[in-house]
Amino acid sequence: MKKNEHIRRWGEKPYYSLDYHLKKTFGEKVYKVALDGGMSCPNRDGTVSTGGCIFCSNGGSGDFAIKHDSDNDITKQIESGINSLKANGKFVGEKFIAYFQSFSNTYAPVSYLENIFSQAINHPLICALSIATRPDCFNEEIYDLIDRLNHIKPVWIELGLQTMHEETSALINRGYTLNVFEETVHELRKRNITVIVHVIIGLPHETESDFFKTIAYLNTMDIQGIKLQLLHVLKNTALAGMIGNFHILTQDEYIDILCGCIARLSPDIVIHRLTGDGPKDLLIAPEWSKNKRLVLNTLSHELKVRGIYQGQNFRNGGF
Repeated sequence: MKKNEHIRRWGEKPYYSLDYHLKKTFGEKVYKVALDGGMSCPNRDGTVSTGGCIFCSNGGSGDFAIKHDSDNDITKQIESGINSLKANGKFVGEKFIAYFQSFSNTYAPVSYLENIFSQAINHPLICALSIATRPDCFNEEIYDLIDRLNHIKPVWIELGLQTMHEETSALINRGYTLNVFEETVHELRKRNITVIVHVIIGLPHETESDFFKTIAYLNTMDIQGIKLQLLHVLKNTALAGMIGNFHILTQDEYIDILCGCIARLSPDIVIHRLTGDGPKDLLIAPEWSKNKRLVLNTLSHELKVRGIYQGQNFRNGGF
């Protein structure tokens, strides 16, 4: 990409933001409604392991989702979520994304999945369906279901990779190997399903170079979106018991790494997240992450001062 071309390509921001992508795709600002499908995780129930990933809270990374009810009424959850957005004073239009966030949202019989996903995708105010899950929670029936739904409205699959490094994967108790991730991405893309990958910056004992290698690896995969997530240490997690045994990033360190990641990331990959939210009542560290607005404003300033834009170093292999 030529210098300053990004100004024309992505509007005001020097990266391919989700906000820009949604406005370009749906013609207006779109909010996500976080839902709870009532599922668990094979990394918690003993199928793969117990306890889950070491950073995962009891809410299964869905602490902000509308809580599951016993009658599986997703329509009711959607209406509740939209009403909450309006009550918070946000200007909302007529289009929303149904986001199944809590735990592993393809970890159930296909008949159950078809019921809850169909409720969501057929809701008149829902313009897309986003499903957060693990790459080891798929089979042919589930792939076929996702394929059918994707012909009704866009379906996004969000996969929690976190890192490409197998040693770190073992440490965080991720519970699957890199080849499982690769096979799942291949199967999804074969069906033209949008794939979004979660990556955590600040995992124990990983260096700046390790983070950049994960970005370079994902540049070689056929993915359409990425979530860059700061590592949050939450109460009642295995990670909380490890404090003192690994380095917790400062805000300056995190901003430096984010700048490097953005410069190395393919310009065709949508950036869905640049930091994330740790529930304030559960957050142990880092304290500075509580001021999300300050983090994002500081990043915006640093990108401008340093003249960094997404894909700046992509042609050099990401390094």
